[in-house]
Amino acid sequence: MIKATLKRGAERRVKGGHPWVFSNEIGDCGGDAQPGATVQVHAADGSYIGTGYYNPHSLIAIRILSRRKENIDDPEFYRARLLRALHHRHAVYPGWETFRAVYGEGDFLPGLVVDKYGDLLSIQFLTLGMDTRQDLVLPALIDIFNPKGILARNDTGVRSLEGLPEQVEVLYGHVPERVLIEEHGLRFTADLVSGQKTGHFLDQKENHLLLERISNGKDVLDCFCYSGGWGIHAAAFGAASVRFMDSSERALGLARENAGINGLAERTIFDAGDAFERLRSLKSEGQRFDIIILDPPAFVKRKKALKEATKGYLTINRRGMELLREGGYLVTCSCSYHMNRELFRETLENAARQAGREMRLVSTMSQAPDHPVLLSVPETEYLKCFLLQAV
Repeated sequence: MIKATLKRGAERRVKGGHPWVFSNEIGDCGGDAQPGATVQVHAADGSYIGTGYYNPHSLIAIRILSRRKENIDDPEFYRARLLRALHHRHAVYPGWETFRAVYGEGDFLPGLVVDKYGDLLSIQFLTLGMDTRQDLVLPALIDIFNPKGILARNDTGVRSLEGLPEQVEVLYGHVPERVLIEEHGLRFTADLVSGQKTGHFLDQKENHLLLERISNGKDVLDCFCYSGGWGIHAAAFGAASVRFMDSSERALGLARENAGINGLAERTIFDAGDAFERLRSLKSEGQRFDIIILDPPAFVKRKKALKEATKGYLTINRRGMELLREGGYLVTCSCSYHMNRELFRETLENAARQAGREMRLVSTMSQAPDHPVLLSVPETEYLKCFLLQAV
């Protein structure tokens, strides 16, 4: 097996449990190491650290899958890891049929994401090393989940960083374009083939319950609503009205469909437009709301874009705060890893100051537990959700 030796002093983070080895941390990796090859990682003193896969064309050159000297090219390795991941989901969501079944590094399978939608699987091979091991992963998935179909949503830009093409394809069985799923007793149409992420925002399901105690009789604005996960919950919890806002007509179509499926259409309004501009327009129109939800897509995907993204979060939250009635609530989220929790809170403080509002911090949340966070891998925690109240 190919041996990769780290530079002296580069092993501390990796020995501490982090699975990523950056290209500038490698002292030697054997002249014949091909992209996707299995490598054993050793510290400069020769001590064994772990076994992973190699991609010389990526900034993250090695991703470690095991801390033991075991064969990561054995089908049983993937079967054992998948069963371990599934056991965790059954523990935190007993009886659920829709959940994230594999969350990359959080389940010690870096580069692999698997979402379960009933008897269908939507998967992503995000790295070259995992992509080249499809023939090891797929049989294990089929054996464990017995799905009717498996769809590869390999249309994410992360793959381009690994030198991989972006594409969507059915890998097994039959996969319909849309499927009906359930969350907290509510039904949603998930657009598996063309929808955002893999069709539904599975990471927010715990946070949706924040609305249960505050929505009754309230006027709600759900910005960046996509298929309406937040607003549908608010309406189901007794909201007097819910305005769904999104720049995508396709997304609003899903939200409208989901409102109808749940018998909530009569209390809903649908507003197509850019949230930044529409919030400004709503203020000039004299509109006010009891609850405003801001759950935008990631404004910052690379650290160098953080400064500009922070301005975006500041603006959108200031405009949201300006539209709140006295005592109203702001649910605001960031799914940008580089916007850490402390910076996000500081940005919200600045937004409140600019809006001239005093905001009470009621609750802070993260992603659902089927997106497990490892203490040794801070990158596994990306979602921040704050519930604030105007006082």
